[in-house]
Amino acid sequence: MGTAVCEPIYSSTALATRQREVKNDAVKNVVHITENGNGAFIFCSEEVFARRIQEAKEEARYELEMEYLLFRAQQDFDEGRYSEDVEDFCNRMRAARYGND
Repeated sequence: MGTAVCEPIYSSTALATRQREVKNDAVKNVVHITENGNGAFIFCSEEVFARRIQEAKEEARYELEMEYLLFRAQQDFDEGRYSEDVEDFCNRMRAARYGND
């Protein structure tokens, strides 16, 4: 859904020695904080956090909708509600769209 962005990574000591830089990056994106070379913490602004939550909700909703549509498509196929004829398919779509079914 979103575009891939390279998220900054700082050591835990950078929180004290490069505080302004870490905060500036955190305003724009999620910042990863490491301890002893291992991922330890995530730091970001409230705006970035709210945006990430909203993106996660939208992605989850999209995945559920796709799952439902695929389930319905399988049901339609299993129950014979499909067409191998393109013209017949187009006619059915027009009829469904304009209520001429």
